Amino acid sequence: MSEGAEVYARFKEVFGGKTTSLRRRLAAKAKDAEGTELSEPFGFGRDPVAAGSALAALTRQFGWNGPLKQAELMDAWPEIVGKETAAHSTPLHIEDGVLLVQCDSTAWATQLRGMQTMLLTNLTERYAEAKVERIRFLNPGAPSWKRGPRSVPGRGPRDTYG
Repeated sequence: MSEGAEVYARFKEVFGGKTTSLRRRLAAKAKDAEGTELSEPFGFGRDPVAAGSALAALTRQFGWNGPLKQAELMDAWPEIVGKETAAHSTPLHIEDGVLLVQCDSTAWATQLRGMQTMLLTNLTERYAEAKVERIRFLNPGAPSWKRGPRSVPGRGPRDTYG
């Protein structure tokens, strides 16, 4: 086969979407006795790929899109809620679809609870893959007596603050 014919066959294979019978025969010969393909530096399927598309395929393959979107959401918190609100609230983590946000004061927590539906719709539009279903705003420094998955609510804090 002449060089021009080989180039044409290669272009037809790469850009035409169909493999030629010569390529199939060479691939069949390249298999060893165990049935695994031998490595060829310039063989079939070894065309260069852009790094971005390779990383995108890797994150899709291993299911990292959700956690990456969650991390992106945490980094973009000031853009989502605004700089002043972000100065008084910090996203902690996302667990079972619930975004936990620590607030500086009970007043800020109350105001953010009032804006919860607006924030949640904004989050689901911009970061759908993060899978945030609820937002929970925590008051500052309130101790939690909940211990373990089977704990029941108690009778309240009583006189523990002085």
